[in-house]
Amino acid sequence: MNPLLARLHPYPFERWRELTRDIVPPAGLPAISLGIGEPKHATPALIEEALVGALPGLSTYPSTLGEPALREAIAGWVQRRYGVGLDPATQVLPVNGSREALFAFAQTVVDPTRPGATVLCPNPFYQIYEGAALLAGAQTAFVASDPARHFAADWAGVDEATWARTQLLYVCSPGNPTGAVMPLAEWQQLFELSDRHGFVIASDECYSEIWFGSEPPLGSLQAARLLGRDDFRNLVAFTSLSKRSNVPGLRSGFVAGDAAMLKAFLLYRTYHGSAMGPAVQRASLAAWNDETHVVANRALYRAKFEQVTPLLAQVLDVTLPDAAFYLWAGLPDHPSGADEVAWARGLLAQYNVNVLPGRLLARDMPGHSPANPGQGRIRMALVAPLAECLEAARRIVSYTESLR
Repeated sequence: MNPLLARLHPYPFERWRELTRDIVPPAGLPAISLGIGEPKHATPALIEEALVGALPGLSTYPSTLGEPALREAIAGWVQRRYGVGLDPATQVLPVNGSREALFAFAQTVVDPTRPGATVLCPNPFYQIYEGAALLAGAQTAFVASDPARHFAADWAGVDEATWARTQLLYVCSPGNPTGAVMPLAEWQQLFELSDRHGFVIASDECYSEIWFGSEPPLGSLQAARLLGRDDFRNLVAFTSLSKRSNVPGLRSGFVAGDAAMLKAFLLYRTYHGSAMGPAVQRASLAAWNDETHVVANRALYRAKFEQVTPLLAQVLDVTLPDAAFYLWAGLPDHPSGADEVAWARGLLAQYNVNVLPGRLLARDMPGHSPANPGQGRIRMALVAPLAECLEAARRIVSYTESLR
């Protein structure tokens, strides 16, 4: 067996299942899950119709590069969304969802023969980043986060020696689980560090179309263009249809950016067997060419957050995030010291509401307070219908008040 497998941590949901295995929730209360970030809104009919209509294409092998029409549709969407022009032939590559691409990209970029090969990750973070780094033969380093800025990463706190060893940096904006969006000044800082040390930036932007302000979140390619980096050197953006278009089962997204990076990634994927099926390509093309369903989807999330957040704010430290569909809430009284695992276990046992304890989404960083940035925090995914989310919020209020 690959000895690197032993370095992997149990996935957060597996850990949570083990921690709650002994709990029998009350039978009289229907279960409500705010734990897993799986979209629950209906898949748009135009995507389903395109998928079914393309079934005859299953009789042919697809190209790993993807159909020209799909790459052109993706480039068109990037132009409309970010004002960024891409060459569909060299700067766009369809992938089977951003998750598999984020993992596979590390296998392409990391050179484990270099001493101290390091992949840098935000903390808290999406656990695929760490697993990808470890299985690529690198070590992981984590960036502390600032609670005063929606837990945005503290890049200035990373020492020069770590930057010098870094080969790949994962960033997530809008962030999971915090909902923070990186401003242009932060991107400029990262681009300058990348130029100085030569590392590659993998920008996870799968939540980019769920936002609550007056302007959509800034994307990495957009930031690069605004800063005069039109070659997107050492930058690759990862985007998914799962959240934008409510098709997590379609497994469809794309990567875009540095043409040299994508050429190497395409070579890897050709051997990896990562071609997107023809029917999925046609359904994806329909999705990227339509924005009406995205606007409607965003309105559903806005309605939930506008009604649920004030309810929860009565008992938790929680505010509307910049974007994404999570609430990253602090527990009352002692936000940095409360035992969120015990709190979440009690909520499930007494009120049959499932949330995810924050420390399961983060790693300890000795010397920081708190050592684990998820301590005293819970992540709630407002993916269920509005009525269920409101019912969950009312139960959380009742449970929290009962502990006073």
